[in-house]
This record gives sequence, structure tokens and C-alpha cells, in this order.
Amino acid sequence: MTIRTPLLLCLVVMLSMSVCSVSAHQQKSGLTTVLFNPRTDNIEVMHRFYMHDAEHAVKTLFDKTADIIKSAETQAQFAEYVAQRFALYNELDQAFALDLVGFEVEGQHFWIYQETATPPNMGKISVRHDVLRDIWPEQNNLINFEGKGQVQSLEFADNVELLSVEFAPHAH
Repeated sequence: MTIRTPLLLCLVVMLSMSVCSVSAHQQKSGLTTVLFNPRTDNIEVMHRFYMHDAEHAVKTLFDKTADIIKSAETQAQFAEYVAQRFALYNELDQAFALDLVGFEVEGQHFWIYQETATPPNMGKISVRHDVLRDIWPEQNNLINFEGKGQVQSLEFADNVELLSVEFAPHAH
């Protein structure tokens, strides 16, 4: 037992050190939540990206001196960039008119918010999520759909450009 305890402690320390070093590097992943809000009857879209990724991205996308941490202008540019590379489509392949309603820095994340009215009789939504994939092919974007039955998820990785999710007519 005494031999295993130092070994276990050593493994825990090594693992925690590797986790710390990983968090300092780019994650190249985004998380989007599409919420069907019955209270407002809106579809609310919340995109979350790591600030470290956003910092590197704005320097590539806009200008080498772009500063997403200190510059409200750069934050607005990045929010607009996200809004232009994310789309929801109805069953007739018509894009929903998503309004960009805001953005904010919260700790190590940058958030972008969009919304639109929930259409009646929605059965299927197709999604395009190209955010940061134009500069990093390895970028992975996960979308969770909440508020219409069970949570459903779509993952944009590799060369995936368009994915769809279906909702049961009776789901609320």
C-alpha cells in the first residue's frame, strides 16, 4: 500500500500538470446552445468560445493588433463574424432571420447571443456552423438543442458543413 500511494500521488500530480498546460493552449472548440424558450416564444442562440481561441482568431481574421479583451470594436467584429458563419434553416431551406442581440466576455469565455421568433409547426432544422473552421480546419463546434423534448446535439468537425435535427410534432 505504501508503494502505491506515492505512485498514485505522482500520477495525480502529473495529470493535473498536463491539464493545466492543455488549458493554456488553444482548445479549437465552440459550444452553441439553441434554446426554444416557451416564455418568450423565441429561439435563443448562445455561442461560447474560449477567449484564448478568440484572441488568436481576431489577429488572423482582422488585424495583427486586434484585441478582443480590451477593444469593444474588436468584440463587435468577432460577434458579427460569428453571426455571419452560423445559420439555421427551416424545412424549405430558408434561413431564419437571426438577430444579433449581444455579446460579452465572461471569464475565459466569449459569448455571442442571437434570437428569432419560433416558427409554428417546426419539425426539422438544418444548421450551418462554420465559425473558426475557415481558419482552423480542426475546429470542432458542438450544438445542443434544448426546450423541444430531449436535448439533441450536432457536432461540426472535419468537413461537415450542414447537419439537421428533427423535432416530434408534440414536443414542447
